[in-house]
Amino acid sequence: MDSHGQNEQRVVWAVVDSDIGPLLLAATGEGLVSVGFHATDAVRDKALDRLGSRFGTEPVEAPESPLLAEAIRQVAAYFAGERKDFELPLDWSLISGFNRQVLRELASGVPYGSVVGYGDLARRVGQPRAAQAVGVAMGANPLPVVVPCHRVVESDGGIGGFGGGLETKRKLLALEGVLPEPLF
Repeated sequence: MDSHGQNEQRVVWAVVDSDIGPLLLAATGEGLVSVGFHATDAVRDKALDRLGSRFGTEPVEAPESPLLAEAIRQVAAYFAGERKDFELPLDWSLISGFNRQVLRELASGVPYGSVVGYGDLARRVGQPRAAQAVGVAMGANPLPVVVPCHRVVESDGGIGGFGGGLETKRKLLALEGVLPEPLF
């Protein structure tokens, strides 16, 4: 409890290296809450400021924290090709409504090595005309890689957009065997 009698939420974070560059992982007592791409100092600081504002507490760097240690281990195993599914508690509090519904369907219904179209995902959540809204949900995903928005592509075969950049999306899809590895 804090001085106002409120339960204070603890947020811990770490930056981990990956095949797609440094990733910022953040967790609360509920589970992994955020994964951020391109975690340079400036990007990391901005993300931590947002998390601090959202949760009302200063995020603490704690890579050894039990809240993060398993996430760090599973992310490393994923990039090493040793893990296809993440088995982590997730804190969904940064996303709600339709976006949360779409991301939960994505996490549970689009396995490693497969892709789904924006429109197909919209149909799966009972909103067949909401392909653009699915795109918005992908862009708002606070847990990319773990909640695999890189697996959502255009129905005409295009790769679609990606918050981490198209080259990052290509690398993730290549890692999962959906696309060939880039030649250079």
